[in-house]
Amino acid sequence: MPYVHEAEVLPGDIDRLGHASNQVYLRWVLDAALAHSTALGLDEDAYLRRGQAWVVRRHELTYLKPALAGDRLRVETRVVTMAAASSVRRTRIVRPSDGAILFEAATDWVYVEISRGRPTRIPAEVSSRFPIEP
Repeated sequence: MPYVHEAEVLPGDIDRLGHASNQVYLRWVLDAALAHSTALGLDEDAYLRRGQAWVVRRHELTYLKPALAGDRLRVETRVVTMAAASSVRRTRIVRPSDGAILFEAATDWVYVEISRGRPTRIPAEVSSRFPIEP
């Protein structure tokens, strides 16, 4: 079952075409990933205390329908794979008012040692917190 993060399309999220900007969808993806990790006991400060962090290697983004000002959204995210130093997370944005799927994403994350700026093995106490949902 995916982690659900709530979002609302605010007036400042709207681009000149009258719908949520592409950048805002990406912000929702990142916000949901952090909210999920935080809910599992690992907020940004917990990673920084370890001297480690998740960084994005790649996003695949598919925009299906526009999100409009005032829309309330469900941002559903789940970890689908966890390897030695990387993980893939899938995210879907749904408008509950009509059930429309607005957006889908796959994000390839790499776990890094901040001081070296290089990938490092994901500690078991980190990886074990994330349920894998293919």
